[in-house]
Amino acid sequence: MVLKTFGWSFAVTALGLVAAVFYGGWAAFGLVAILSVLEISLSFDNAVVNAGILKKMNAFWQKIFLTIGILIAVFGMRLVFPVVIVAVSASLGPIEAVELALNDKDRYEELVTDAHASIAAFGGMFLLMIFLDFIFEDREIKWLAWLERPLAKLGKVDMLSVCIALIVLLVSAVYLAPEAHTHSGPQDKAETVLLSGIAGLITYLIVGGLSSYFENKLEEDEEREHEADEAAKKSGKQVSAVALAGKAAFFMFLYLEVLDASFSFDGVIGAFAITNDIVLMALGLGIGAMYVRSLTVYLVREGTLDDYVYLEHGAHYAIGALATILLITIRFEINEFITGSVGVVLIAWSFWSSIRRNKALEAQGNSLDKKSEPHSEAGV
Repeated sequence: MVLKTFGWSFAVTALGLVAAVFYGGWAAFGLVAILSVLEISLSFDNAVVNAGILKKMNAFWQKIFLTIGILIAVFGMRLVFPVVIVAVSASLGPIEAVELALNDKDRYEELVTDAHASIAAFGGMFLLMIFLDFIFEDREIKWLAWLERPLAKLGKVDMLSVCIALIVLLVSAVYLAPEAHTHSGPQDKAETVLLSGIAGLITYLIVGGLSSYFENKLEEDEEREHEADEAAKKSGKQVSAVALAGKAAFFMFLYLEVLDASFSFDGVIGAFAITNDIVLMALGLGIGAMYVRSLTVYLVREGTLDDYVYLEHGAHYAIGALATILLITIRFEINEFITGSVGVVLIAWSFWSSIRRNKALEAQGNSLDKKSEPHSEAGV
């Protein structure tokens, strides 16, 4: 199972490390290995959230996510995206931007860093909306019940998530953007942050809204499927699960890709703390992205989210933390170790809480079985 799921990741790792040695020797080998670990640590919460969405999709769209999706993730976000950012921010042509990335690495790094405010605002707002919509939803299973119960009641207020997100964006533009970090010194990026943040919010509302719309349209089919499942149970036949397909799955796939793009922002920016070589960055971050994809599929196939029910909660809290960190980095520098550790700690905590819950339920079940034993013996 492990080899089947992670086989391509192992193969890409081997090819990537070999390519790094041929490109820049053993020093490049080390840099690519470090970048791979950085990407995996920063994106583990991404895999958990992706798995929660991917498990709703049918086998065809899961394969699309692993093929076309990985091409977009590796080549689009880890290689093309930084070049596009430089081309747009510096008003360069695509060929000029590529030549700059390959031949003038220091200047290329400066331009990407100068565009950080807009990147952080866009990604921060998109991720913040995901977090807010999650915590304001009234869920049957609650992890931090003391916090989630009152938030679920507040969530009944229409458009509360959007209102809070806009307030956070306004505060970021007023208090963080005026002294945004650039290579030429602190600059006022308030307008840039506002425009980019609104773009991130609009992207979430459009893509997420379309996904929800087409998913809701399938509710009638799911109800009919549920009735068929009930009939199958009574007749002793195997029950089939409903999986998203068609337009609903397409927009869910699109949502996954935008989500992955938002998660990749911090990895791309953080990679410049290690190297400004675009080739080594693409190799290292690409390897990491492969493992995130494989881990997503592993979680789906093993049913891990069903067995450890708080994992999804932990991942969304990690998303909220990452959104906050992205917005803070508009003005202040935050070490990549802190960014990666916060997500890992929250997910590890939720995993441990899930284990404790499972053990408590098991003990409760055993206790009930023991209490019922004397009654059954008396009946005999």
